[in-house]
Amino acid sequence: MSDTGGVAAGQLKAFVERIERLEEEKKAIADDIKDVYGEAKGNGFDTKILKQVISLRKKDPAEREEQETILELYMAALGMIGSPTE
Repeated sequence: MSDTGGVAAGQLKAFVERIERLEEEKKAIADDIKDVYGEAKGNGFDTKILKQVISLRKKDPAEREEQETILELYMAALGMIGSPTE
């Protein structure tokens, strides 16, 4: 491995190539996800809601419940829904 100004050129090149390959894979996966959303939309599903569902499923159930409780409290305070204790 040759050194250029203290940098191991071969190692640096390997890192750059790995990152480039992963970036290509990431783009391919993003395109696949976009295709699935398009397919779901074509079958009558609301993609915005699907994205919310995916986001909620990623969260810890306790964290999700806490956020839902706070959201309900805020909405009640703004008169958007009945009191959360009702």
